[in-house]
Amino acid sequence: MSGEGRPAAQDLDGSGLTVAVVHGTWHPVIAEGLLAGARRAIEAAGATAVEYAVPGSFELPVVAKAALLAGADAAVALGVIIRGGTPHFEYVSSAATDGLTRVALDTGKPVGFGVLTLDDEEQGLDRAGLPDSREDKGAEAAEAALRTALVLRAIGVG
Repeated sequence: MSGEGRPAAQDLDGSGLTVAVVHGTWHPVIAEGLLAGARRAIEAAGATAVEYAVPGSFELPVVAKAALLAGADAAVALGVIIRGGTPHFEYVSSAATDGLTRVALDTGKPVGFGVLTLDDEEQGLDRAGLPDSREDKGAEAAEAALRTALVLRAIGVG
């Protein structure tokens, strides 16, 4: 299972942090589950969430960068990419991953990676943080962004 080895849950104090949640709209049941998980994690940490819906995962990097440049302390990118019978999956997955990495490095601000790259819909339902899901990747991505923002704050650059 992909969640093996994840760090133990910690209480996070995200007071004063603004987190941009940029989320794709493809595969709505899974996407909404990811978004709900990110909302829960941000609220539990006491941070402020601002949300931006985008058409799909390819558009995540540009909107995440804009939100960070506009003042957000961190971003969470949520998307769902399901493998099909063409190379489209590889292109979109690579573009989203490379783009979000570049956004984090270019802005010096964290981007929580909550883009699910899946072989089928069942894998997504199992990771979406829904009542019958085994994992909550939306919450995990938000927690990663929050933790990293707090580390940067402690260093004095966040």
